[in-house]
Amino acid sequence: MAGDERIFVGLGGNLGDAAAAVRAAIASLGALPQTMLVAASSLYRSTPLDADGPNYVNAVAELRTALEPGALLAQLQRLEQGFGRERPYRHAPRTLDLDLLIYGQRRIGGHVLTIPHPRLHLRAFVLAPLAELAPAWVLEDGRTAVQALSALRDQRIERIAE
Repeated sequence: MAGDERIFVGLGGNLGDAAAAVRAAIASLGALPQTMLVAASSLYRSTPLDADGPNYVNAVAELRTALEPGALLAQLQRLEQGFGRERPYRHAPRTLDLDLLIYGQRRIGGHVLTIPHPRLHLRAFVLAPLAELAPAWVLEDGRTAVQALSALRDQRIERIAE
């Protein structure tokens, strides 16, 4: 029932027990309609980028789904709300953030949804877990996830021992 395209979702949070929320959200992704959880990265701790607040816990999950990108985004936003996500202002601390990073080789440019995520190549907290799952994934700029991550050594991120 799920599709053949590799889909990657970024997960993060920095309020409450963020590690527990990210783990629970990973499990919830596999329960979405017509969706299968293929793999999940380790959890990573990172300092906020372009934001204030406590450190984040981040991960990336790989999915297969029969849902089209817009429908998948709606399901991700529903999950965020279920975890108490509020959006009082841009880059506000959050209980859970789910970003649709990559949907196979699709390119979508819009106000509501842009795929691939336009800033994924600039964020170590996305690239480290993505490189764990798909190190050879080629980004829009022609670099692999590993190559792009190596260019962001100034961004502090550490794998959380589980």
